[in-house]
Amino acid sequence: MKTKVRIANGQGFWGDSIDAPVNLVKYGKIDYLTLDYLAEVTMSIMQKLKMRNPEMGYASDFIDLIEKILPECVEKNIKIIANAGGVNPMACLNKIIETAKKLGLKGIKFAVVEGDDILNSLDGLMEKGCEFKNMDTNEAIIKIRNKVLSANAYIGAEPIVEALRMGASVIVTGRSTDTALTMAPMIYEFNWSLKDYDKLASGTIAGHIIECGAQCTGGNFTKWQEVPDLANVGYPIIEAYADGSFIVTKPEDSGGLVSIDTVSEQLLYEMGNPESYITPDVVAHFTTIHLEEESKNRVKVTGIKGSPETPTLKVSINYLNGYKAIGQLTISGPDALAKAKLCAEIVWKRLEKIGITFTEENKLVEYLGVNTCHEGIGNAPGEITEVVLRIGAKDKDKSKVDRFGKEIAPLVTSGPPGVTGFAGGRPKATEIVEYWPALMPRELITTKVTIREV
Repeated sequence: MKTKVRIANGQGFWGDSIDAPVNLVKYGKIDYLTLDYLAEVTMSIMQKLKMRNPEMGYASDFIDLIEKILPECVEKNIKIIANAGGVNPMACLNKIIETAKKLGLKGIKFAVVEGDDILNSLDGLMEKGCEFKNMDTNEAIIKIRNKVLSANAYIGAEPIVEALRMGASVIVTGRSTDTALTMAPMIYEFNWSLKDYDKLASGTIAGHIIECGAQCTGGNFTKWQEVPDLANVGYPIIEAYADGSFIVTKPEDSGGLVSIDTVSEQLLYEMGNPESYITPDVVAHFTTIHLEEESKNRVKVTGIKGSPETPTLKVSINYLNGYKAIGQLTISGPDALAKAKLCAEIVWKRLEKIGITFTEENKLVEYLGVNTCHEGIGNAPGEITEVVLRIGAKDKDKSKVDRFGKEIAPLVTSGPPGVTGFAGGRPKATEIVEYWPALMPRELITTKVTIREV
């Protein structure tokens, strides 16, 4: 059993830095690299990709990353854990194996964790009594059942631990919790009991601190002026110990900052009740956390307490809730703001003339970038001579939204003078994806670990 393990997180979301994981592998002196790709809306995006192509539905960027880092990870014995599988983790695994073969690597075990995706079993679960009531409104899911795009239960660390015990070096999951990616190696390496709730809570909080990547190492930090070399920001590393204590740090010679303040701000991220931070594995008590600045860019975390897991799992459901379109125009010259306001008024009046109206809450009118290019040229002090009109609409009726999008470009020649810079082409109606959080009995979810070896 190890006395210390170093776990890094190189992705805070799908679209995060492509260089951060590479630098962690190269310079981080780490045992594990975790990669968190999934936000709530990401699942619905992946589901739409899968509907178009059954071989898609995962974070495709992850495959490119694997090609870059896998040889060095094998050489340094760095294990990779990522929830990049999205709604199609097996397809993701197949592409990883294909990549490993192309690289000529052998003797590597890969694992996939499935069981979180309940989209196809939603009706059967409803027949068993699962109402999937909206946690915010208490409405039953029957109201939006025919619009559901994705449905995934948040699963915890246990199946990832199982994959590690089966010898996997690369583990891909679907909707695993962000925190489980970090906690699983701690459970595995230190042989923690799944009933040792204080230690599980420590693993959860360690995962919470690093789940958003550089947000705990100086990124998005209130005192941003104090952060050195943010262009070279180092992504976070947890130096974990068997007693549940851990240190938050980053690679040596990297930019950014790890301090009590940077860690504290991340601890408050997406925080509900600090006395009861609920995950599939444990309920963590954030009020018990003790932070100590051990040395430069090293914050020690101790004292964490936890209590048993709840009988339910949270379910992330996304559904189609209408359409939206947004366009913009640059308007210049004298009285630019007044002309922008007139342009917006013209759009709504022209639509109303042909019988298309939108409620006020379904309209968007914004005036951006005042005097960005023409600053100081105005005839009078403070006169606005440039503004960007951003105008949008949403509705359940896609045709209404598409028709709205056709009224913006004509303003270039049929509106007030100075309307230029029609950007991005005619806006078309795009889907609005709404989030529906719900709960379900945890015993109705069965996870499955599959091991493949190259």
